[in-house]
Amino acid sequence: MKDSIREIIIKMGEDPNRQGLIDTPERVMKSMEFLTRGYKENLEDIVNGALFDAESDDMVILKNVEFYSMCEHHMLPFLGKCHIGYIPRKKILGVSKLARIVDMFSRRLQIQERLTRQIAETIHKTLDAEGVGVVMEAQHLCMVMRGVEKQHSVMTTSRMLGSFRPEGATRNEFLKLIS
Repeated sequence: MKDSIREIIIKMGEDPNRQGLIDTPERVMKSMEFLTRGYKENLEDIVNGALFDAESDDMVILKNVEFYSMCEHHMLPFLGKCHIGYIPRKKILGVSKLARIVDMFSRRLQIQERLTRQIAETIHKTLDAEGVGVVMEAQHLCMVMRGVEKQHSVMTTSRMLGSFRPEGATRNEFLKLIS
């Protein structure tokens, strides 16, 4: 990867031996490895047995989970907040595990629509939840820094599964509580 990054620097018209760029290929490689570490993570290690018996079937909501991802089209960051809600049947998940699931999928080359779906479907399947709702709001630097250059644009995606999909009252309760 370092050699490829060095070549990119040259193709941009820069001197990779310039003082400020000498270590850039190494730094960029480490940065990309960090930003895409989700490819090396797996759900079993993340959950790590943190499934607990549910004492109620009341809605569980985790709001404002910050995430950072990389757009698969331009390899530029998109970042924002993820809101998760679920209604348990028999099990709940340790709260930090929800945030770790968000990280696992966001730390890959992504599109927001897929990211939202992956998080919702993983939580739904892992918990066998009655219903799951995920809403993601993000600013895409490919829209901010290039192309249309819209500085304040925010993309919102949602995925509703189980009881969150057909039952308007359940969906509306979740949407009201995250707003």
